[in-house]
This record gives sequence, structure tokens and C-alpha cells, in this order.
Amino acid sequence: MLDRRWLGFVAGVFISLLLVVILFGLFLVSPSRFRTTIVASLFPYDLKSESAQKTRSQTIHDIHGDVHPKSGGHGHGDHGDHGDHGDHGDHGDHGHADKVEVSLSSQARNGIGLREGPVVVKSYSRPVIVPGIIVEKPGRSQYTVIAPITGYVTQVYRTPGGSVSPGDPLFELRLTHEELVQSQVDLLATSEALDVIQRELRRLESINTEGLIAKKRILDQQYELQKLEGRQRAQRQALLLHGLSESQVKTIQESRTLLGTVIVRAPQEDELVVDDAEGQPTLLLQQLDVERGQYVETGVTLAVLVDHRTLMIDAEAFEKDAIEISEAASEGRPIVAMLETASGEYRDIPGLTIDYLSSEVDAEARTLHFFVSLPNEKLSGPAGKLSSETLNWRYRPGQRVRLRVPIEEWLDQMVVPATAVAEDGVEHYVFIADGDHFHQQAVEVEFRDPKCVVLANDGSIHPGDIIALTAAQQLQFALKSQSGTTADHHLGHSH
Repeated sequence: MLDRRWLGFVAGVFISLLLVVILFGLFLVSPSRFRTTIVASLFPYDLKSESAQKTRSQTIHDIHGDVHPKSGGHGHGDHGDHGDHGDHGDHGDHGHADKVEVSLSSQARNGIGLREGPVVVKSYSRPVIVPGIIVEKPGRSQYTVIAPITGYVTQVYRTPGGSVSPGDPLFELRLTHEELVQSQVDLLATSEALDVIQRELRRLESINTEGLIAKKRILDQQYELQKLEGRQRAQRQALLLHGLSESQVKTIQESRTLLGTVIVRAPQEDELVVDDAEGQPTLLLQQLDVERGQYVETGVTLAVLVDHRTLMIDAEAFEKDAIEISEAASEGRPIVAMLETASGEYRDIPGLTIDYLSSEVDAEARTLHFFVSLPNEKLSGPAGKLSSETLNWRYRPGQRVRLRVPIEEWLDQMVVPATAVAEDGVEHYVFIADGDHFHQQAVEVEFRDPKCVVLANDGSIHPGDIIALTAAQQLQFALKSQSGTTADHHLGHSH
């Protein structure tokens, strides 16, 4: 009886040990999530209790090491050279949430043109930004040179793109116009007849002094002289209307020879006066329409000259801004034109004013056109001299610009350059300088134009803070690039 009890006891102990070994083996080979669930079920403490939470976390850590959170990357567990991250996990999370920084080498700073400076407080004129295009001034900028007579082009003295001074020769034409030839013949005949009458009068007057010739004969010759002088004046005017110059007509009279060729010249300076342009007119041969040997008739276009000393900006504003732009025009507020450069920045053209506004709003586009005069600038060549053969202007018709029309004055605003604020989705950032590092700081933008940004005074940034005034977007790209490299490094140690 005792032996049976003993055998039953031994068998029970053996079966119990066998079950324990099986369960322990299953526990070791099970996934970490399953083990965590088991341990969590063994500690039914209140999760809100700090002591219970610490006990549970420590037990899980003791069983299978650190748990890697999906959103972190700071709790790596024990990975040999990585060390113990548990002691500073909370501090690391706080640092990355509140203070993200990027560092650049001196080469990188120079490469992106990084420039630092303080945040300043100043007045800001809130503008309306409207697009515009540079155009020629109607009725002022362009001159069409036409053929004054019918003939053949024998010489072309200028080429397209070359500069032309007032009165310079442009073309030589050989005359084939019968009317012009006949007008010259008539002028020569009249001139010869005048010479005869004048000689006869001088002879009669010398004889009359001796009382041999009646005064009636002298009076008849004087009347004939007046008729010939009147005819000569009419013939001279006819030649001038045909396109000959005063000097050419005078040459015909003095040399007593017919003119076989005509020199077509650029307009004289008094024909090129522009109200608001300064300096001597300098024309540019923009278009050449004939070649040597070509037959042309009277009135045919030979060339087009342009005077770009003063241009205009044709701007187009939305209908809703028409009232404010009209007020700016009536008050003579200074307008700033912004011309985009190759670097993506804008070059200011200050001190402009609105000349006039269109009398109506475009019914289809619902826009209002207004016009601004733009004084041009000559670009000099080497040693500050302008080439006599070519003419290079800074502003050209067809260039697109933006106009800043001030409509409201804001006082005491934090204004920074547009290049000092980076965009990332709906967020805006500036980068505060700290030695060789830049800390990313989120800011609120109240207004932005292509040149400046007005920041809200919400305490995120303060006047006098030294920030990156340029290349903020490049710093943002560099920060995201560094963050991407760090993320790849963490992924390499994931389980």
C-alpha cells in the first residue's frame, strides 16, 4: 500500500516536471510580442501607477531586452557599441522635438551663398503684387524709314543691331523716278533763265543811266525775274517733297547737274525728341527690309529704327485691386519694379510712378491695365566705353517684371528677406545661428512677397536674433537629408 502511494507521488512529480519543461521551451521559442503579453498578464497592476509601470517595464526588459518604438529610434536596447540608451531616452526625445539643428562646412556655406544677420523691426508698406511686361512707348520708341523715291538700292550703310546717330546715312538709292528727274530738269532750266534775266537787267540798268533806254523795258525784265524766282521756289519745294534734302537741292542749283543718287538718312535730332528722355538720342537699327540691288517704290519700308531711352511697363491688375491702384496713382506713390535675375533673386527698379490707367476693365479677363514709364540704361563696354557700332540696353521690350504697388503702411514689423524663410508643406521655418550650427525654428508668416516676409510676433523669434538671411530653403533640404541618413542608420538595427 505504501509502495503504491510512493509510486503515485513519484509519477505525479515526474509529470509536473515534464509539463514545466515543455511550457518553458514554448516560452523561449515564442515571438517577443507573445512573451510580452504573457508577462503583462502575470502583472495585473494598474498601468496608471508609476511604480507598477516601472516594475512591468523592468520585467519585460529583463526577459528580452529593450523594445524599439515605431516612432522613436532612440531606444536601441543593448547593441554592443551603441551603449545604454535607456539612461537618456527621455532627454533625447525632448531635444529632437524642441531643437533641430544642422551644421555646414565652410565650403558648403560659400557654395550656397549663406549670409547671416539680425532680425530687425521696421515699417513695411504692404503692396499689391501685379505682373507686367516691358513694352515700347507708343508713338515714341519706333521710327520707320521709307523710300522717298522710286529706284534701286545701291548701298546699305548699317546692319541690324548697330547703333545709329541722328542724320547718319542709311541707304543710297539710284533714281529711276521720271517725275523726280523732270523736276530736276525744270529746276535747272529755271535757274538758267534766272541767270539770263539777271544779266540782262544789269546791262539795261547800266545803259539806262545814260538815258538811252526807256524805263518800261527795265520794268518788264524785273517782272519776268519775279515770275522765275517764284517758279524756282515751287520747284525746290517739289524736290524736297520727293525726299531730297536742302543740301541736295542746293547742290543741283550750284553744280547745274542732275542728281543720279539719293542718300536716305536717319531722322534728325529734332525729330527724335522724347518728353521724359535725357541725353543725346541713340537709335538702334532693329529691322532691315531691303538688300543691295533691290528695286523699291516710293513709300516702301526700308528699315525700322528704335529709340529705347524710355520704355513702358504694361501691368495687369485684378479688378478687386482697381480702387487701391487708382488711389496709388492719384497720390503719386512710388512704384517698385522687380526684375528676376538668373540666380532667382529680384533686382529692384525703384522710383517709378503710374503714368495712366486704362479707361475700362477687361470684360473677359476682369483685369485692369495700367502703365508705368521706365527710364532705360545703357550698358557700357570695356573701360566704361560704349561701342560706336553696337548698342546694349539694360531693359528690353518683352521682359517680364513684377510691380509692387504700396497700398497700406504697417508699423513695427519683424521683416526679413524672403530667402530667410523656408517652406515645408504648410510649415515655415527660419534658422537661428549658433556658432557653426543652425537651429530650425518654426514661425508664423503674416505676409509674403517676392522680396520680404513679415513674421508674426508670437515669441517664436525675437528682434536681434541672428538668423540665416539667405539660403534658408537649402538649409531645410540639408536638414531633411541629414534626417534621412539617420533614419536609414536606425533601420539597419531593427529586428
